[in-house]
Amino acid sequence: MPLSQPVSSGQQNRALGLSTYAFTICFAVWTIFAIIGIEIKAELGLNDTQFGLLVGTPILTGSLVRLFLGVWTDQYGGRIVFPLTMLASAASTLLLSHADTYLLTLLAALGLGLAGGGFAVGVAYVSKWYPQERQGAALGFFGMGNVGAAVTKFVAPFVMVAMGWQAVAQIWAVVLAITAVAFFLFAKDDPELAARKISGEKPKGLMEQLEPLRNEQVWRFSLYYFFVFGAFVALALWLPKYLIGVYGVDIKVAGMLAATFSLSASLFRAYGGILSDRYGARRIMYATFGVSMLCLFMLSYPATDYTIHGIKGDIAFSTSMSLVPFVLTVFVLGFFMSLGKAAVYKHIPVYYPDHVGSVGGLVGLVGGLGGFVLPIVFGAVSDLTGIWTSCFMVLFALVAVALGWMHLAIRQMEQKAAGIDTRSLPQFPEMAGLHDAKAHAGHEARGKVLTDWRPEDSAFWEATGQRIASRNLYLSIPALLLAFAVWMVWSVVVAKLPLIGFDYTTDQLFWLAALPGLSGATFRIFYSFMVPIFGGRLWTTLSTASLLIPAFGIGYAVQNPDTPYFIFLVLALLCGFGGGNFASSMSNIGFFFPKAQKGNALALNAGLGNLGVSVMQFAVPLVITAGVFGALGGAGQPARDGGQLWLQNAGFIWVPFIIASTLLAWFGMNDIADAKASFAEQAVIFQRKHNWLMCWLYTGTFGSFIGFSAGLPLLAKSQFPDVNVLKYVFLGPLVGAISRAATGWVADRWGGARVTFWVFIGMIVGALGVIHFLEAKDFNGFLGAFIFMFFVTGVGNASTFQMIPNIMRQEVPRLMPELDAAQRTRQAEKESAAIVGFTSAIAAYGAFFIPRAFGMSISATGTPLAALYGFAIFYASCAALTWLIYTRKGGLLHEVERGRAPSAPIAQGASA
Repeated sequence: MPLSQPVSSGQQNRALGLSTYAFTICFAVWTIFAIIGIEIKAELGLNDTQFGLLVGTPILTGSLVRLFLGVWTDQYGGRIVFPLTMLASAASTLLLSHADTYLLTLLAALGLGLAGGGFAVGVAYVSKWYPQERQGAALGFFGMGNVGAAVTKFVAPFVMVAMGWQAVAQIWAVVLAITAVAFFLFAKDDPELAARKISGEKPKGLMEQLEPLRNEQVWRFSLYYFFVFGAFVALALWLPKYLIGVYGVDIKVAGMLAATFSLSASLFRAYGGILSDRYGARRIMYATFGVSMLCLFMLSYPATDYTIHGIKGDIAFSTSMSLVPFVLTVFVLGFFMSLGKAAVYKHIPVYYPDHVGSVGGLVGLVGGLGGFVLPIVFGAVSDLTGIWTSCFMVLFALVAVALGWMHLAIRQMEQKAAGIDTRSLPQFPEMAGLHDAKAHAGHEARGKVLTDWRPEDSAFWEATGQRIASRNLYLSIPALLLAFAVWMVWSVVVAKLPLIGFDYTTDQLFWLAALPGLSGATFRIFYSFMVPIFGGRLWTTLSTASLLIPAFGIGYAVQNPDTPYFIFLVLALLCGFGGGNFASSMSNIGFFFPKAQKGNALALNAGLGNLGVSVMQFAVPLVITAGVFGALGGAGQPARDGGQLWLQNAGFIWVPFIIASTLLAWFGMNDIADAKASFAEQAVIFQRKHNWLMCWLYTGTFGSFIGFSAGLPLLAKSQFPDVNVLKYVFLGPLVGAISRAATGWVADRWGGARVTFWVFIGMIVGALGVIHFLEAKDFNGFLGAFIFMFFVTGVGNASTFQMIPNIMRQEVPRLMPELDAAQRTRQAEKESAAIVGFTSAIAAYGAFFIPRAFGMSISATGTPLAALYGFAIFYASCAALTWLIYTRKGGLLHEVERGRAPSAPIAQGASA
């Protein structure tokens, strides 16, 4: 903010130096229980929960007073508020040395905690000495006072061993009192307060100071600080005890090792301020949360011993983290926490220049509360679980929530900023990408968010748009292919489970084959709305990475025939992550391309993505016959036919490709800022009867494709046990995927409804053909009939989706006559897109119902014929519905498809 009067660099340096030194001493006092608390715990016989309450009590006081101390600093100046705060804390610290009961110790700890409130005073005081472009570095340097925690950990153990814990409290109290007097004598009033004294202006009242606290943004900043500062304080207090308990070091070594965390989380805060000034606080916060999640994941994993029964004997290994890697990991964690602390406080004087005290005080209050609450949580969780690393598990969950909220808020900001005059935006470093959007014409020069995306502008498209859109498409296709592979992997695994000792009934096996379809279809409904909320780049990254869970789970579960059936049911449901990915992938790619190319792009994404089914059904039977991963993949399982199977490879084989695709998505894809549509805008489709009719028809096409893909391997194995069916069943999904992308022109030429009608006639013929060849025990005819049905479903996938825009172009003028021509076109396109997404979700339930139908039919009658007759009847209903509503003379699309009425633009192949 602008300074009230000119100040020299000498004055700035004096204010910053005195404040930083004072805050260092305050912080050393504030964290004193990290060392002397261990001795007090033993002396008073405290349990972990009582100890957590004791070490957290000063943090509670120091947090609660920060808001008011910040306001008072704005009103009366830091030169008077800071010394008074320090003197009050010094008196309580001296009282602590004479406490001999737990209650009296808690009382003294309450007063001692006032030292922590000095942070809010210093922020409000220092920020008034510097211009906006230098406040990040200045406040970062001031925040280095956190190093006081390291001072206590380095020095206090030696004083305590030599003189007792009471001497530590007395010495720290005296030093704090001397610091308070020195600060009052040598500090000056800040420029704003000095100018106010000259003019006689009264300070702002309390209510006016607290006005910004209504903003959600302030509370979001507070959550960030709850982690970067609150977790830092909590770990600074908890680590000595953790090191002693886990690694068996003595108090002096524990104090020095814990100090490495405090040092890294303090000294680099100034550097975080410099980086925030230069690159923007947002980028620093992303780096902080991202690296912190990685470090905390590593620290969270408890020490575990594994034994793999290998070919030449047992292979044993442990996942425990030794002392040196632990110290290095917490050092890295502390380093990024220090950057994050500076980044959070970079925001405050920029967004709230006239309320630094109140906003900074509240953010500091919530952050400080983290230092109070978290040690108690650590203690309680440790008592409840008996796991040392439970404290890091808590922090991992916390940083995940903070990162999620931050990203959602940034997405909303980017969406609101898209399309407006960027000159009206505030000139903050973290908004640089938005300021430069026009100049860079949608380039990713400033990051991965495309704030100016105009695919319908031919000049823009040729210059930059096509290259970026194509790159996102080419990265989306392998991710979707892997998703379909993992989604359908149970269709092969269940056929092999009985061979390696899993004694499940046929109905139980069909349940395993069907459940991924159930969960995948359900996930699709929700995934359809994720891209506008999270952004296509982040959601593609997360949804692709989620495939690692079922891939690893299958790999481990199938190695032990004693694995409970319930575990397999859960893993089958988790494979549905792959099925859900289709909805978000298609939604994301659809935003990148102009209308003239959207159909082809979606056809490539869907058609090549669906190849994942046939790729999986071709590759898995090969990789399970050899130890592809050696000892890391585990030993093979003896099969009942006398050979060996490495069925775990059915899951493990996808892991390296999933990791590679996840990284490519994160580093290579983009978000589109204005890619948004509210649920309320799309929910109108639930009132459209044609939405539900098309769900019925598309279930007959795509539902059959994905359902047969899931059920065919097990069905073929059960009906032709003497044939190695897994060598051939991949042909069906392969043909279906290719026909979908290659036959869209048929619907373009003859009309989607007419083609769809004949598709269902072909499906009836195919189902009856399968019945005939099953009764004749002819595997070749059986397989050929199924391949024919797969081909026909591919044609039908394109033709049914070709119908949807034409239907809505006819319906919207009737349903919304008040709209003009342009508005009708936009409404029809919006509803068509929503219906496409919803019908794809409903149709995906075919992956559940078709395998279940086969399983129930076999259980009830001994053959799958009843299910196949049921399918034939269903296809007959679809053909009748298509003719009655759409293709007959007088039907909705009869005139359109014969060129006698205006037709909708066709998105060829936009199906799956």
